[in-house]
Amino acid sequence: MSTGYARKRLNLFIEPEHAKRLDALATMKGLSKSSIVAAALASFLSPDSGDQREAAIAKRLDRLSRHLDKLERDQNILIETLALYVRYFLTVSTPVPEAHQDAARAQGRARFAQFVEQLGRHLLRGRSLVKDVIDEIEPDQRQFYMAPDNVRADAPADESEHSPT
Repeated sequence: MSTGYARKRLNLFIEPEHAKRLDALATMKGLSKSSIVAAALASFLSPDSGDQREAAIAKRLDRLSRHLDKLERDQNILIETLALYVRYFLTVSTPVPEAHQDAARAQGRARFAQFVEQLGRHLLRGRSLVKDVIDEIEPDQRQFYMAPDNVRADAPADESEHSPT
């Protein structure tokens, strides 16, 4: 049976891992290994393939750049927040008298150890403290758009249950 064009037979050697992946792909897609290799070769040899790869790489780089910009913004917010807190704390803190400095240092070490322990527990939970605080102080916006249980959704707002019909 002829397909209208002559095909050339090649014997290729590929890495065992590539052979396993090719077998799996052919089975999953229900295609022959020859058709997959032919399509990959055609794509690689296509005059547009270089442009397509370059466009795909540019798209990924743009996405990474946006991600890095967001990380930089978040880091700047974090630095400014910490600087503001430290400035405020140093402004309102009263100096510790000389006689109480050893006790203050001991209490500071104990508080710092407790802080590090709490931070470790919080990081293990995997949630953001900022998100937790926002969730506590800002109600879920969806609740404002839901009809209360005792009001029919299809009833006009000004209609009363006891109005004559």
